[in-house]
Amino acid sequence: MGVTITGVGSYIPEEVAPNEQFENHDFFNEDGSRFGHKNDVIIEKFKAITGIAERRYIKSDMNTSDIASYAAQKAIDSAGIDPETLDYIIVAHNYGDVKHGSVQSDTVPSIATRVKHNLKIKNPSCVGYDLLFGCPGWVQSVIHANSFIKSGIAKKCLVIGAEALSRVVDQHDRDSMIYSDGAGAVILEVTDSESEILSHESSTYTYDEAHFIYFGESNNQELTDTRRYIKMYGRKIYEFALNHVPAAMKSCLDKANIPIGDLKKIFIHQANEKMDEAIIKRFYGLYDQLPPKDIMPMTINKLGNSSVATIPTLYDLVLHGKLEGHQINKGDIVMFASVGAGMNINAITYRV
Repeated sequence: MGVTITGVGSYIPEEVAPNEQFENHDFFNEDGSRFGHKNDVIIEKFKAITGIAERRYIKSDMNTSDIASYAAQKAIDSAGIDPETLDYIIVAHNYGDVKHGSVQSDTVPSIATRVKHNLKIKNPSCVGYDLLFGCPGWVQSVIHANSFIKSGIAKKCLVIGAEALSRVVDQHDRDSMIYSDGAGAVILEVTDSESEILSHESSTYTYDEAHFIYFGESNNQELTDTRRYIKMYGRKIYEFALNHVPAAMKSCLDKANIPIGDLKKIFIHQANEKMDEAIIKRFYGLYDQLPPKDIMPMTINKLGNSSVATIPTLYDLVLHGKLEGHQINKGDIVMFASVGAGMNINAITYRV
Protein backbone atom coordinates (compact mmCIF):
# COMPACT_ATOMS: atom_id res chain seq x y z
CA MET A 1 0.00 0.00 0.00
CA GLY A 2 1.35 3.39 -0.97
CA VAL A 3 0.39 6.91 -2.01
CA THR A 4 0.15 6.75 -5.78
CA ILE A 5 -0.35 9.23 -8.62
CA THR A 6 -3.35 7.68 -10.36
CA GLY A 7 -4.23 10.52 -12.74
CA VAL A 8 -2.34 13.29 -14.49
CA GLY A 9 -3.47 16.23 -16.61
CA SER A 10 -2.17 19.55 -17.88
CA TYR A 11 -3.24 22.63 -19.77
CA ILE A 12 -0.82 24.26 -22.21
CA PRO A 13 -2.13 27.61 -23.52
CA GLU A 14 -2.59 27.92 -27.27
CA GLU A 15 -1.02 31.36 -27.72
CA VAL A 16 2.65 31.06 -28.67
CA ALA A 17 4.89 34.03 -27.88
CA PRO A 18 8.23 33.63 -29.73
CA ASN A 19 11.36 35.52 -28.76
CA GLU A 20 10.91 37.73 -31.81
CA GLN A 21 7.87 39.21 -30.11
CA PHE A 22 10.23 41.11 -27.80
CA GLU A 23 12.26 42.79 -30.54
CA ASN A 24 10.31 46.06 -30.22
CA HIS A 25 10.37 46.21 -26.41
CA ASP A 26 12.21 48.96 -24.57
CA PHE A 27 14.41 47.17 -22.00
CA PHE A 28 15.91 48.96 -19.00
CA ASN A 29 18.22 47.96 -16.17
CA GLU A 30 17.01 48.03 -12.56
CA ASP A 31 18.44 51.55 -12.14
CA GLY A 32 16.43 52.84 -15.12
CA SER A 33 19.35 52.99 -17.56
CA ARG A 34 18.96 51.46 -21.00
CA PHE A 35 20.72 48.25 -21.99
CA GLY A 36 23.93 48.75 -23.93
CA HIS A 37 22.94 46.21 -26.60
CA LYS A 38 20.27 46.15 -29.26
CA ASN A 39 17.29 43.87 -28.68
CA ASP A 40 18.39 41.23 -31.18
CA VAL A 41 21.64 40.81 -29.23
CA ILE A 42 19.78 40.76 -25.89
CA ILE A 43 17.41 38.08 -27.19
CA GLU A 44 20.24 35.99 -28.64
CA LYS A 45 22.14 36.01 -25.35
CA PHE A 46 18.94 35.31 -23.43
CA LYS A 47 18.22 32.18 -25.48
CA ALA A 48 21.80 30.96 -25.16
CA ILE A 49 21.59 31.10 -21.36
CA THR A 50 18.00 30.06 -20.65
CA GLY A 51 17.29 27.82 -23.64
CA ILE A 52 13.95 29.58 -24.16
CA ALA A 53 12.85 30.18 -27.78
CA GLU A 54 9.16 30.70 -27.06
CA ARG A 55 6.59 30.57 -24.29
CA ARG A 56 2.81 30.24 -23.88
CA TYR A 57 0.28 32.86 -22.75
CA ILE A 58 -3.38 32.41 -21.87
CA LYS A 59 -6.12 34.22 -23.77
CA SER A 60 -7.35 37.58 -22.46
CA ASP A 61 -10.67 36.12 -21.29
CA MET A 62 -9.01 33.42 -19.14
CA ASN A 63 -7.58 33.38 -15.62
CA THR A 64 -5.38 31.12 -13.51
CA SER A 65 -8.44 29.46 -11.94
CA ASP A 66 -9.75 28.57 -15.40
CA ILE A 67 -6.64 26.76 -16.58
CA ALA A 68 -6.29 25.11 -13.15
CA SER A 69 -9.79 23.71 -13.64
CA TYR A 70 -9.00 22.41 -17.13
CA ALA A 71 -5.90 20.56 -15.91
CA ALA A 72 -7.85 19.25 -12.90
CA GLN A 73 -10.61 17.80 -15.07
CA LYS A 74 -8.04 16.01 -17.23
CA ALA A 75 -6.41 14.50 -14.11
CA ILE A 76 -9.82 13.37 -12.80
CA ASP A 77 -10.65 11.77 -16.15
CA SER A 78 -7.20 10.15 -16.26
CA ALA A 79 -7.70 8.61 -12.81
CA GLY A 80 -11.27 7.58 -13.60
CA ILE A 81 -12.58 8.78 -10.23
CA ASP A 82 -15.78 10.44 -9.12
CA PRO A 83 -14.76 14.01 -8.17
CA GLU A 84 -17.29 13.89 -5.32
CA THR A 85 -14.96 11.41 -3.57
CA LEU A 86 -12.10 13.93 -3.35
CA ASP A 87 -11.10 14.84 0.19
CA TYR A 88 -8.79 17.75 -0.67
CA ILE A 89 -8.16 20.12 -3.54
CA ILE A 90 -4.81 21.83 -3.08
CA VAL A 91 -3.82 24.53 -5.56
CA ALA A 92 -0.28 25.86 -5.76
CA HIS A 93 0.03 29.32 -7.30
CA ASN A 94 1.60 32.65 -6.35
CA TYR A 95 -0.44 35.49 -7.82
CA GLY A 96 -4.08 34.41 -7.88
CA ASP A 97 -6.41 35.51 -10.65
CA VAL A 98 -5.13 38.66 -12.34
CA LYS A 99 -7.66 39.63 -14.98
CA HIS A 100 -6.34 40.88 -18.31
CA GLY A 101 -5.62 44.59 -18.04
CA SER A 102 -6.03 44.63 -14.25
CA VAL A 103 -3.48 45.87 -11.73
CA GLN A 104 -4.89 43.84 -8.85
CA SER A 105 -4.62 40.19 -7.88
CA ASP A 106 -7.86 38.46 -6.87
CA THR A 107 -7.47 35.69 -4.29
CA VAL A 108 -10.87 35.84 -2.58
CA PRO A 109 -12.30 33.28 -2.82
CA SER A 110 -9.27 31.04 -3.12
CA ILE A 111 -8.26 29.49 -6.42
CA ALA A 112 -9.08 26.07 -4.93
CA THR A 113 -12.61 27.25 -4.13
CA ARG A 114 -13.02 28.47 -7.69
CA VAL A 115 -11.73 25.18 -9.08
CA LYS A 116 -14.14 23.20 -6.91
CA HIS A 117 -16.96 25.46 -8.12
CA ASN A 118 -15.92 25.02 -11.75
CA LEU A 119 -15.81 21.25 -11.32
CA LYS A 120 -19.36 21.34 -9.85
CA ILE A 121 -18.36 19.33 -6.78
CA LYS A 122 -21.16 19.42 -4.19
CA ASN A 123 -19.54 17.44 -1.36
CA PRO A 124 -18.78 19.95 1.47
CA SER A 125 -16.24 17.52 2.94
CA CYS A 126 -14.06 18.13 -0.10
CA VAL A 127 -11.81 20.83 1.33
CA GLY A 128 -10.04 23.30 -0.94
CA TYR A 129 -7.14 25.58 -0.09
CA ASP A 130 -4.25 27.37 -1.78
CA LEU A 131 -0.56 26.99 -1.10
CA LEU A 132 2.01 29.73 -1.75
CA PHE A 133 5.54 28.35 -1.83
CA GLY A 134 7.12 29.97 -4.87
CA CYS A 135 7.88 27.81 -7.88
CA PRO A 136 8.26 24.68 -5.66
CA GLY A 137 4.57 25.05 -4.67
CA TRP A 138 3.25 22.06 -6.59
CA VAL A 139 5.88 19.71 -5.16
CA GLN A 140 5.12 21.03 -1.67
CA SER A 141 1.39 20.50 -2.27
CA VAL A 142 2.07 16.88 -3.21
CA ILE A 143 4.00 16.53 0.06
CA HIS A 144 0.95 17.93 1.90
CA ALA A 145 -1.40 15.49 0.18
CA ASN A 146 0.96 12.59 0.84
CA SER A 147 0.94 13.43 4.56
CA PHE A 148 -2.85 13.69 4.66
CA ILE A 149 -3.27 10.31 3.01
CA LYS A 150 -0.60 8.55 5.06
CA SER A 151 -2.10 9.90 8.28
CA GLY A 152 -5.48 8.43 7.34
CA ILE A 153 -7.44 11.70 7.22
CA ALA A 154 -7.76 11.59 3.43
CA LYS A 155 -8.08 8.98 0.71
CA LYS A 156 -8.04 11.03 -2.47
CA CYS A 157 -6.45 14.42 -3.19
CA LEU A 158 -6.37 16.64 -6.24
CA VAL A 159 -3.13 18.65 -6.43
CA ILE A 160 -2.81 21.45 -8.98
CA GLY A 161 -0.08 23.86 -10.00
CA ALA A 162 -1.32 26.81 -12.06
CA GLU A 163 0.04 30.23 -12.91
CA ALA A 164 -0.47 33.06 -15.40
CA LEU A 165 2.84 34.87 -15.09
CA SER A 166 2.15 36.87 -18.25
CA ARG A 167 -0.14 39.01 -16.10
CA VAL A 168 2.60 40.02 -13.62
CA VAL A 169 5.65 40.69 -15.80
CA ASP A 170 7.30 44.04 -16.48
CA GLN A 171 7.57 44.47 -20.24
CA HIS A 172 10.61 46.72 -19.70
CA ASP A 173 12.52 44.03 -17.80
CA ARG A 174 14.61 41.53 -19.78
CA ASP A 175 13.61 38.81 -17.30
CA SER A 176 10.01 39.11 -18.54
CA MET A 177 11.04 36.82 -21.41
CA ILE A 178 11.48 33.92 -18.98
CA TYR A 179 7.91 33.65 -17.76
CA SER A 180 4.90 31.84 -19.18
CA ASP A 181 1.47 30.45 -18.29
CA GLY A 182 0.22 26.91 -17.72
CA ALA A 183 -1.35 24.38 -15.38
CA GLY A 184 -0.73 20.79 -14.31
CA ALA A 185 -2.61 18.48 -11.94
CA VAL A 186 -2.49 15.02 -10.40
CA ILE A 187 -4.76 12.75 -8.39
CA LEU A 188 -3.13 11.11 -5.37
CA GLU A 189 -4.68 8.14 -3.59
CA VAL A 190 -3.80 4.95 -1.75
CA THR A 191 -3.45 1.89 -3.96
CA ASP A 192 -2.17 -1.65 -3.50
CA SER A 193 0.27 -1.24 -6.39
CA GLU A 194 4.01 -0.80 -5.98
CA SER A 195 3.78 2.80 -7.20
CA GLU A 196 4.31 5.20 -4.32
CA ILE A 197 6.02 8.25 -2.93
CA LEU A 198 9.21 6.95 -1.34
CA SER A 199 10.68 10.09 0.26
CA HIS A 200 10.63 13.86 0.25
CA GLU A 201 12.79 16.81 1.28
CA SER A 202 11.95 20.49 1.89
CA SER A 203 13.80 23.56 3.10
CA THR A 204 13.44 27.34 3.31
CA TYR A 205 16.35 29.78 3.31
CA THR A 206 15.51 33.31 4.46
CA TYR A 207 18.45 34.81 6.35
CA ASP A 208 20.05 36.37 3.26
CA GLU A 209 17.88 34.87 0.54
CA ALA A 210 14.29 35.89 1.37
CA HIS A 211 14.10 38.66 -1.24
CA PHE A 212 15.98 37.10 -4.16
CA ILE A 213 12.57 37.03 -5.89
CA TYR A 214 10.22 39.88 -5.05
CA PHE A 215 7.59 42.31 -6.32
CA GLY A 216 8.92 45.65 -7.58
CA GLU A 217 8.10 48.62 -9.79
CA SER A 218 8.85 48.76 -13.51
CA ASN A 219 12.44 49.26 -14.70
CA ASN A 220 11.06 52.07 -16.84
CA GLN A 221 11.26 54.94 -14.35
CA GLU A 222 9.32 57.23 -16.67
CA LEU A 223 6.14 55.32 -15.89
CA THR A 224 3.98 57.02 -13.25
CA ASP A 225 1.73 54.12 -12.19
CA THR A 226 2.50 52.22 -9.01
CA ARG A 227 1.85 48.75 -10.41
CA ARG A 228 4.40 46.18 -9.26
CA TYR A 229 5.80 43.17 -11.08
CA ILE A 230 7.70 39.95 -10.46
CA LYS A 231 11.43 40.70 -10.11
CA MET A 232 14.49 38.64 -9.33
CA TYR A 233 18.24 38.71 -8.76
CA GLY A 234 19.15 36.11 -11.36
CA ARG A 235 22.83 35.67 -10.51
CA LYS A 236 22.12 35.22 -6.80
CA ILE A 237 19.42 32.66 -7.55
CA TYR A 238 21.74 30.77 -9.88
CA GLU A 239 24.46 30.55 -7.25
CA PHE A 240 21.96 29.66 -4.52
CA ALA A 241 20.48 26.85 -6.59
CA LEU A 242 23.85 25.33 -7.42
CA ASN A 243 24.96 25.49 -3.80
CA HIS A 244 21.84 23.97 -2.22
CA VAL A 245 19.58 22.06 -4.64
CA PRO A 246 21.95 19.14 -5.42
CA ALA A 247 22.42 18.39 -1.70
CA ALA A 248 18.65 18.44 -1.13
CA MET A 249 18.15 16.04 -4.01
CA LYS A 250 20.82 13.71 -2.62
CA SER A 251 19.22 13.78 0.84
CA CYS A 252 15.85 12.92 -0.71
CA LEU A 253 17.24 10.03 -2.75
CA ASP A 254 19.25 8.68 0.18
CA LYS A 255 16.17 8.73 2.42
CA ALA A 256 14.52 6.40 -0.09
CA ASN A 257 17.55 4.08 -0.03
CA ILE A 258 17.68 4.20 -3.81
CA PRO A 259 21.02 3.92 -5.64
CA ILE A 260 21.70 6.81 -8.01
CA GLY A 261 21.99 4.32 -10.88
CA ASP A 262 18.34 3.32 -10.43
CA LEU A 263 17.07 6.84 -11.04
CA LYS A 264 15.43 6.95 -14.49
CA LYS A 265 14.22 10.54 -14.82
CA ILE A 266 14.53 13.86 -12.99
CA PHE A 267 11.62 16.25 -13.46
CA ILE A 268 13.14 19.52 -12.34
CA HIS A 269 11.59 22.97 -12.28
CA GLN A 270 12.45 24.68 -15.54
CA ALA A 271 13.57 28.27 -15.11
CA ASN A 272 16.96 28.26 -16.82
CA GLU A 273 18.39 25.47 -18.99
CA LYS A 274 22.01 26.14 -18.07
CA MET A 275 21.18 26.26 -14.37
CA ASP A 276 19.27 22.97 -14.50
CA GLU A 277 22.10 21.28 -16.37
CA ALA A 278 24.58 22.53 -13.77
CA ILE A 279 22.37 21.33 -10.89
CA ILE A 280 22.06 17.85 -12.36
CA LYS A 281 25.79 17.63 -13.04
CA ARG A 282 26.60 18.68 -9.49
CA PHE A 283 23.96 16.27 -8.08
CA TYR A 284 25.56 13.31 -9.85
CA GLY A 285 28.98 14.61 -8.86
CA LEU A 286 28.00 14.06 -5.21
CA TYR A 287 27.99 10.35 -6.11
CA ASP A 288 31.18 10.68 -8.20
CA GLN A 289 29.22 10.02 -11.35
CA LEU A 290 28.21 11.81 -14.53
CA PRO A 291 24.51 12.22 -15.36
CA PRO A 292 23.02 9.99 -18.08
CA LYS A 293 22.30 11.83 -21.29
CA ASP A 294 18.50 11.43 -21.17
CA ILE A 295 17.97 11.84 -17.40
CA MET A 296 16.38 15.32 -17.55
CA PRO A 297 13.41 15.94 -19.89
CA MET A 298 13.17 19.59 -20.92
CA THR A 299 10.29 21.70 -22.22
CA ILE A 300 11.66 25.14 -21.37
CA ASN A 301 12.63 25.83 -24.99
CA LYS A 302 8.97 25.78 -26.05
CA LEU A 303 7.01 26.39 -22.85
CA GLY A 304 9.22 28.77 -20.84
CA ASN A 305 8.93 28.99 -17.06
CA SER A 306 5.34 28.47 -15.90
CA SER A 307 6.37 28.31 -12.24
CA VAL A 308 4.33 25.74 -10.28
CA ALA A 309 2.98 24.24 -13.51
CA THR A 310 6.31 23.20 -15.02
CA ILE A 311 6.84 19.87 -13.23
CA PRO A 312 3.30 18.41 -13.43
CA THR A 313 3.04 19.51 -17.08
CA LEU A 314 6.39 17.92 -17.88
CA TYR A 315 5.41 14.71 -16.08
CA ASP A 316 2.11 14.57 -17.96
CA LEU A 317 3.85 14.96 -21.33
CA VAL A 318 6.45 12.26 -20.64
CA LEU A 319 3.98 9.85 -19.03
CA HIS A 320 1.72 10.02 -22.08
CA GLY A 321 4.54 9.78 -24.62
CA LYS A 322 4.24 13.35 -25.86
CA LEU A 323 7.88 14.38 -25.40
CA GLU A 324 10.16 12.88 -28.01
CA GLY A 325 13.07 10.86 -26.70
CA HIS A 326 11.63 10.38 -23.23
CA GLN A 327 9.43 7.74 -21.63
CA ILE A 328 8.82 6.22 -18.22
CA ASN A 329 7.59 2.74 -17.41
CA LYS A 330 5.88 1.07 -14.51
CA GLY A 331 8.31 0.60 -11.65
CA ASP A 332 10.73 3.34 -12.76
CA ILE A 333 12.22 5.55 -10.06
CA VAL A 334 11.87 9.26 -10.80
CA MET A 335 12.49 12.47 -8.89
CA PHE A 336 10.62 15.77 -8.77
CA ALA A 337 12.76 18.72 -7.67
CA SER A 338 12.27 22.47 -7.51
CA VAL A 339 13.70 25.76 -6.29
CA GLY A 340 12.14 29.21 -6.14
CA ALA A 341 10.90 32.24 -4.24
CA GLY A 342 11.20 31.99 -0.51
CA MET A 343 13.90 30.85 -1.11
CA ASN A 344 12.43 27.36 -1.07
CA ILE A 345 13.77 23.99 -2.20
CA ASN A 346 12.07 20.60 -2.29
CA ALA A 347 12.26 17.15 -3.86
CA ILE A 348 10.28 13.90 -4.03
CA THR A 349 11.46 10.40 -4.89
CA TYR A 350 8.66 8.46 -6.60
CA ARG A 351 8.26 4.92 -7.93
CA VAL A 352 6.02 5.09 -11.00
